[in-house]
Amino acid sequence: ACRKCKELAETRTQTVFGVGNPEARVLFVGEAPGADEDKQGEPFVGRAGQLLNKIIGACGWTREEIYICNILRCRPPGNRNPSPIEADNCREFLLGQIETVQPEYIVCWGTIAAQNLLQENSPIGRMRGKLYSYQQAKVLCTYHPSYLLRNPSAKKQVWEDLQILLKDMGINPEDLNQEKN
Repeated sequence: ACRKCKELAETRTQTVFGVGNPEARVLFVGEAPGADEDKQGEPFVGRAGQLLNKIIGACGWTREEIYICNILRCRPPGNRNPSPIEADNCREFLLGQIETVQPEYIVCWGTIAAQNLLQENSPIGRMRGKLYSYQQAKVLCTYHPSYLLRNPSAKKQVWEDLQILLKDMGINPEDLNQEKN
């Protein structure tokens, strides 16, 4: 197991690898494992993960179709934000997963994911609402599901962001019988 980040290696239960379809058209990048993820060894399984599952359904997808990973594979103690050094230490693993999956689209959930993948410093509020390029993929940045749990009114903006992605994929959001809550 990786020991690059001494504190994380000492406090984690396990490393949390990406999961999903290794040939996914869409790859999700989150921040870091939380307590539930650290326990179960899978990304997005807590309350934010349950909301993410609803979002996936609203887009007409299943979780199995998508590849889901995080900037960090280890849980930062107390759910603090990953440090730049930790994110840098884990970057090769993230890039390796993207290289393996070769998605057409990447969704960065939250500031940490967006800034790390795109090597940007802008806040998520400024990065959302448009598509970026990363290698061969188009990248959409939007709010993290855990932010939506605290700020439910932002769900509307996330849905607006996802419609940009869906339309680019050739999917008409109007055809999806989605419940957006």
